Amino acid sequence: MNDSVKNRKSIDPKHIALQKTLDIICGKWRLYIIYQVGTEARRYGELRRMIPEVSEKVLIQELKVLVSLGVIEKKSYSEVPPRVEYKLTPKGMQVLPTLLKLTSIGELFLEP
Repeated sequence: MNDSVKNRKSIDPKHIALQKTLDIICGKWRLYIIYQVGTEARRYGELRRMIPEVSEKVLIQELKVLVSLGVIEKKSYSEVPPRVEYKLTPKGMQVLPTLLKLTSIGELFLEP
């Protein structure tokens, strides 16, 4: 057995789960994108308007990463002009309640 296989077997499963969690939430805009997609399918233009602070390039990159991680699904329609919608996957929907709870921290610190 090679060293990488031995190392993977000796890693605590909780550590692996934490690594996956950090893959999903790391990045300045990922949680914000997940929050804005929420329970509805959103078009790229909608997300662009909802998150004006993010550059177009970064939004596209983060959407691709979230799709590859299985948090968001992308549906393309063969129309002219092309239409693309993003929505949370069932796994992505599991992130939403925790994310909504996290907003209470910000609300607490916004209080005078």
